Amino acid sequence: MKRPNVPWIEPPTEEIVTRAAEWLRAGELIGLPTETVYGLAGDASNADAVAKIYAAKGRPVDHPLIVHVASADAAKAWALSWPEAAEKLAAAFWPGPMTLIVKRASHVLDAVTGGQDTVGLRVPSHPVALAVMREFATGTAAASAASGLAAPSANQFGQVSATTAAHVAAEFPHLLLLILDGGACDVGVESTIVDVSGDTVRILRPGRVRANEIEQVLGVALANAADDAGDAPRVSGSLASHYAPRTPTIMLEERRLRTQLRAFRQAQDRGPSRCVITHSFDVEPSAKLRAIRLAADAQTWEYELYALLRSLDGERYGTLIIEAPPQGPEWDAVNDRVQRATQRDNLENPVE
Repeated sequence: MKRPNVPWIEPPTEEIVTRAAEWLRAGELIGLPTETVYGLAGDASNADAVAKIYAAKGRPVDHPLIVHVASADAAKAWALSWPEAAEKLAAAFWPGPMTLIVKRASHVLDAVTGGQDTVGLRVPSHPVALAVMREFATGTAAASAASGLAAPSANQFGQVSATTAAHVAAEFPHLLLLILDGGACDVGVESTIVDVSGDTVRILRPGRVRANEIEQVLGVALANAADDAGDAPRVSGSLASHYAPRTPTIMLEERRLRTQLRAFRQAQDRGPSRCVITHSFDVEPSAKLRAIRLAADAQTWEYELYALLRSLDGERYGTLIIEAPPQGPEWDAVNDRVQRATQRDNLENPVE
């Protein structure tokens, strides 16, 4: 009996991991848990599978994918060269939430790199992801073949990333998709992307691995990516508006947020309902104002942000309002995601 075109969630048993690897080798897609976010994974060496990823997500074809592999040695098979910085960072942070941008090997598909001469590589630490990739690798056509999975975040392009198996199923309700349930993602935001393809090392997307940790491993200061952004490789999650809820969402500094809240009170809560997320002060809720306070801790925000935005998106608020996160290296990833999530709705007077 043919399975209908709907996603289904399975526990990551040995049998299901084997089935997932077979599914991938057949050119199909799976929902793959990683420690950062869930990925929509397909065989990175199969042009048809890669095309399915772009089609399912509605992703622009020039927006490159990250190749996930089971080990640093496997990653090297995708690279034209492996610089010393890549060797040091892989040894320090893999498996883990870091993607390295290197010059691509000749066999890497243009569709994976967005036509660039670089490719993003990562060894995730989630045991289910590693088990699937190892099982997948055992079935490659030749022992020397490079095995890897293209696995961008398992959501419609530009929307909030998925951090649970249920999120993935909700994103692709009409897609025949095997989703492995690896639980809620431990990190909750996408990997730190580090460009080691040129003469200097620079962070192109902040994540759980912080800049100071990278500098400590390399023994040198990182280049400022903003100074030479024109020649930086295009990477996942680099568009101005990204990770965005469907509900209009804005970010306000504390002082302006307090002013807006007073205006709501004076208007006696007329207009659409709103939800406000703060970290530095409590907000008294009312009939049309829900208030949520998260701990002023960067890892808490990383872990909870996407799941919270997804939950609130389904509650049909007129506006979501996020207090601007604190500054500081440990908050770089949170600030990056919140700024991109609110980019399209941060107008001069967004809620007045």
